[in-house]
Amino acid sequence: MQGQTYLRFSEMPQQSGMSNIYFHFLQDDFSLAERSSLKTFIQGIFKKERQKLDTLQYIFCSDSYLLEINQQYLSHDFYTDIITFDLSEKGQAKNAEIYISVDRVRDNSENFNSSFKTELHRVMFHGALHLCGYDDKSKKDQQAMRAKEDKYLKLYFDK
Repeated sequence: MQGQTYLRFSEMPQQSGMSNIYFHFLQDDFSLAERSSLKTFIQGIFKKERQKLDTLQYIFCSDSYLLEINQQYLSHDFYTDIITFDLSEKGQAKNAEIYISVDRVRDNSENFNSSFKTELHRVMFHGALHLCGYDDKSKKDQQAMRAKEDKYLKLYFDK
């Protein structure tokens, strides 16, 4: 992946006046069902958390793709399931890119004895919650983040 040119999804033309959520798939063996209801639900997370959303790009990729981003932009040399880039100006509606490693989500679902679908949605909501101001650096923050993830997973799957 040396010299990889990353896609700049944030530069795609947007419709004005409404929040936009897009899903991009960089792996041929992965797709996402119920996209419309998922977009509506994620918009609802931002409303419930009192955050304005402009544009949110979810990019589903491989471990190697996300590792390269982690190394290049964050100087981290390890695999991760998600990286969230908040590209917004301070005080403006959120404009962001969320990169999710489908490989890592699959591994995590096995390691945590969870379904792939549940783990995928947990990670997707996790990224949205980061954009809403939640952090996971300390043990206390991790517990608050997990509680919010669980809350939104229950709301989503019980609908």
